[in-house]
Amino acid sequence: MPAGALAILVAVTAGGYLVDRYKDRLERQNRAELLTGGSIRRGKMQILRYGCAGCHTIEGIPHADGLVGPPLTTISRRVYVAGMLKNTPDNLARWIVDPRGINPQTAMPVTGISPAEARDVVAYLYAHD
Repeated sequence: MPAGALAILVAVTAGGYLVDRYKDRLERQNRAELLTGGSIRRGKMQILRYGCAGCHTIEGIPHADGLVGPPLTTISRRVYVAGMLKNTPDNLARWIVDPRGINPQTAMPVTGISPAEARDVVAYLYAHD
């Protein structure tokens, strides 16, 4: 195969791969927002506003490499939230709003985040799985 034809084949294949990845990302984002009732865009802002990155590693958040709490990558694939609640968007949002109401011994602080803001955070986390 001539070098020019090979270069075109590689470019077309790579372009197709990138389009597929983009489509997958959009589908994941749409599913996350439908499942949680939250906004991914607002969720990122809430994560920054409430300082989640100080304790957690969070994909897509600058300097979110905290090691105090567990990493929040792949959180939608986990069985439990906080080691005690079935992992659902509602339970994760409840945990984010009032961790001490669920487990008084947790190190997770009560931040003052509202239930609507917590849903946005859950949408962001589920979209970046």
